[in-house]
Amino acid sequence: MAKLSTEELLGQFKDLTLLELSEFVKAFEEEFGVTAAAPVAVAAAAGAPGAPAEEAVEQDEFDVVLESAGDKKIQVIKEVRGLTSLGLKEAKDLVESAPKAILEKVDKAAAEKAKEALEGAGATVTLK
Repeated sequence: MAKLSTEELLGQFKDLTLLELSEFVKAFEEEFGVTAAAPVAVAAAAGAPGAPAEEAVEQDEFDVVLESAGDKKIQVIKEVRGLTSLGLKEAKDLVESAPKAILEKVDKAAAEKAKEALEGAGATVTLK
């Protein structure tokens, strides 16, 4: 049997139904002692061709969103200034325009730390 190129293999897979592809994946896993990556398992579980499949990927970037300042607005403004490089006026404007993102695309540890600090000052915060 001649060796197939990647493009030729992909062409062959395009012609398979989801059930046939699922059976192939199981046979491949058994033959080589491996498990398929999560996106393949999600696509096989989707059920119908063309159905959108959500990838089960853990989120690694978060936005810290200030929902409301609460009763202690001055404390929240101080925390916002500590978390960002904003001046007093900019931090005050940001707090007063809630809901507003304080930090964007930060790692989970930084997001949790910022949320804890803001909630300690009396703010309502969500992570997105």
